[in-house]
Amino acid sequence: MTAIQAVHIRGYEERSAPKPHTVYRIEIQAHVRSWQMWRRYSEFDDLHTELSKAVGSPPPASLPPKHKFAFIRSRTDTKLLEDRRSGLESYLRAILSAKEDQWRESFPFKDFLGIPVSRQGIGPPTQFTASTWLDEHIELQARIRAVRADINKRDALSDCGDIAGSHAANVAAKAKLAGISTRISTLEKGLEDLGLSGMSEGELQRRTDIVARLRDDHEKLTRMVTVARQTSRPSAGTLNTPVPESDREALLGANVFKPVTRVFGAQPKETEQTRPLDNHGIFTMQQMQMQEQDQQLAALSTILQRQKHLGMAIGNEIGTQIELLDDLSNDVDRVGGKLTATNRQLNRLG
Repeated sequence: MTAIQAVHIRGYEERSAPKPHTVYRIEIQAHVRSWQMWRRYSEFDDLHTELSKAVGSPPPASLPPKHKFAFIRSRTDTKLLEDRRSGLESYLRAILSAKEDQWRESFPFKDFLGIPVSRQGIGPPTQFTASTWLDEHIELQARIRAVRADINKRDALSDCGDIAGSHAANVAAKAKLAGISTRISTLEKGLEDLGLSGMSEGELQRRTDIVARLRDDHEKLTRMVTVARQTSRPSAGTLNTPVPESDREALLGANVFKPVTRVFGAQPKETEQTRPLDNHGIFTMQQMQMQEQDQQLAALSTILQRQKHLGMAIGNEIGTQIELLDDLSNDVDRVGGKLTATNRQLNRLG
């Protein structure tokens, strides 16, 4: 981890999207560079919960308390905002200066301060949050698509007789394929940790299926890269020396040989992509396109799941706000009743 020398919360500002809220400017100073992050109070609250789960005990300091009607007062009460800014700064400093380093060395704290993954060590991440797990999955999908593209290029060049180009494409595919298996295992281990930290059973099962598809794709690509294609291809010299018709008739008989063509109902139209491919290459390309479509559908499903969770979170927040407004209305009614009774007593005394 980048050695943090100091952390300050210098100020705050109001933002209106997606709804009015306050964000605090955190300034982080390291040995060779400084940067800043903007975080709202609810993100501090999420950090406190994640640190407690990851370490097994709460951080050495507590967050400044929530106020019952903070959503009404916070944008106008300067003293409340300043007290909260000071309390949040003390919270971060307590974690950094604690004798035990288990909180500041945990992944949620590093992620909260915006320390890039590449600064935590060489190579891919080994610890994940729910969002960084999906980022790693997208990265692995991109690498697998790149390997497929190299395999298609290898087969196309081989069909054209470019042996050197075909070999170079196969070497490139092998290089991109190296390390994917280890990263899939790391992704699977990270998913187990997320399950222990409280991920819902349905989401856990969905991501388990995603890992299984990644592993299946990796095994198929490994076989395609390491095993030579079964269809034999004539050498360049053979292509330039046609077989005499007399030899063909002597071996097969007259009028036996018929040229093989691909017929799918109407006469197919060749494209630049399919022209250099044989039947096996066309079939392989079609299978890969279908797999890419399946992966795109899986990515769409992931996006829809996020939208669903956002909708549920918005609904819960609205329900909480309604309850607070109901409490406020009840308090107003109660105070109004007391004022009415007091006025009656004053009238009697008068």
